[in-house]
Amino acid sequence: MDAKDFARAVDIKNVKVSKELQGRALTEKEITALMQVCFDDPTPTGFRDAALIAILRGAGLRRAEVVNLNLSDFNSTNSTLKVWGGKGGKDRTVYLPDAAIGVVSDWIDVRGGGAGPLLCHINKAGYVVLRKLTPQAVLFILQKRGEQAGVVDFSAHDFRRTFISELLDSGADISTVQRLAGHASPELTARYDRRGEQTKRRAVQALSIPGSRKKR
Repeated sequence: MDAKDFARAVDIKNVKVSKELQGRALTEKEITALMQVCFDDPTPTGFRDAALIAILRGAGLRRAEVVNLNLSDFNSTNSTLKVWGGKGGKDRTVYLPDAAIGVVSDWIDVRGGGAGPLLCHINKAGYVVLRKLTPQAVLFILQKRGEQAGVVDFSAHDFRRTFISELLDSGADISTVQRLAGHASPELTARYDRRGEQTKRRAVQALSIPGSRKKR
């Protein structure tokens, strides 16, 4: 590098890195709207997409974890999903809310009981093909349903942020949430917290402090 190029290089201004948290939490209204457009679709695609959103919302899985689920990983009796080879190669068991169990079970009735991926392709003729989805396909599905529901600027990972934030807000200890999310440390789990100012305000109001002196 000659002197002229060096001078140009050092003259470049430093790039400021934003410290703002990435992503957002989805509201209950937005999640309901996304689910409703799937419920309004009577085709196998509607049943599958509802099951996909129910799992993302109810278990906080990563896209790669969702598409790797097999039918045998779902147990409606004890409300569990078995996640194999999550991030870092770790296996874990997660739990679904009762409402999500019903949605996934409805999809399985349409899918059939054949071995293979839990969430799978549906061809142009509307027939279920037991071939697993790709993470990219999950993005396309959510984009389509988001446009139909009028829910914008969200990602699959925002369901995970919502899942973690709501568990923390409900009083679940961070170690439990860490295990459910499949995080390596509580510090990483805390980075997903998108509860906002109202939650912090409520937490402070729970502190016990003597009130002001009454006028006599």
